Amino acid sequence: MKFKGKVALVTGGSRGIGAAIVQHLARGGADVAFTYAASDQAADRIVRELRLDGRRVLSIKADSRDPAAVRSAVDHVANQFGRLDILVNSAGIFYAGPVENVSLQEIDDTLAIHVRAVFVASQAALAHMGTGGSIISIGSCFAQRVPYGGVTLYAMSKSALIGFTKGLAREVGERGITVNIIDPGSTDTDMNPADGPTVEAELELMAIRRYAERSEIAAAVGFLASAESRFITGSSLAIDGGFTA
Repeated sequence: MKFKGKVALVTGGSRGIGAAIVQHLARGGADVAFTYAASDQAADRIVRELRLDGRRVLSIKADSRDPAAVRSAVDHVANQFGRLDILVNSAGIFYAGPVENVSLQEIDDTLAIHVRAVFVASQAALAHMGTGGSIISIGSCFAQRVPYGGVTLYAMSKSALIGFTKGLAREVGERGITVNIIDPGSTDTDMNPADGPTVEAELELMAIRRYAERSEIAAAVGFLASAESRFITGSSLAIDGGFTA
C-alpha cells in the first residue's frame, strides 16, 4: 500500500496502458481519478472493479483536445479528493502513414493530445501539488529511434515531451516535485496487439523479442510515483525490450 493517502489522476485511463496504470496505482492504495474520451462502458467497468477493492475512484469524461476540459478535470479531482499528488499524462492517439498524406486535422489532434494537453494538465496540477508530487508522461520509443517511415507525426509529438520533462523538472525541483517520462516500446494493447499484422517486423528490432505487458509499463510508472524514486527527475525511462539499445 505504498500509495496510501495519495491521490492520482491518469489521463486516458479507460483502456490500454492508461487503464493498467489506474489499476496499479489504486491497488497500491491510491485514490485514483481518470479521464476518458469515448468509452463509457470501459470507464464504468474500471470504476466498479476498483470500488470493490475499497478504493475511491472517479471517472471524468474529458476530451484531451479541449484545454478547458483538461484543466477542469484536474481542478475537479483536487476539489473532490482534497489534494493531488500524482499526475500521469497517458492520453494518446496514433496516426500512421506517409508524411505527405498526413492531414492538418491529424496534426492538430496529435499535438493537442500529446503536447498541449500534457502542458495544460501539468500546469493545472502544479497549483495543487506539494512536496512529494510526481508528474509522469507516457512517451514512446519513437522519440529516441525511428527505424522506419510512417510515424513521423507520432515521433515528433512524443519527442516534444522529452524537452517538456527536462524543462519542467528544472522549474519544480526545489518544490520537491519530480517530473519524468516513460518511453514504452511495443506493448500489447488494442491499439497495437501482440498478434497484429506488424508484430514480426517489430520483434526484429528488439533485444527481448516479445511485446511488453501493460502491467510492466504500469509498474514503471508506479516506481517513478513512489518515494523510492525521489532523486530521479528530468529522466526518460525506456521500457522497450531493447528497441533503443
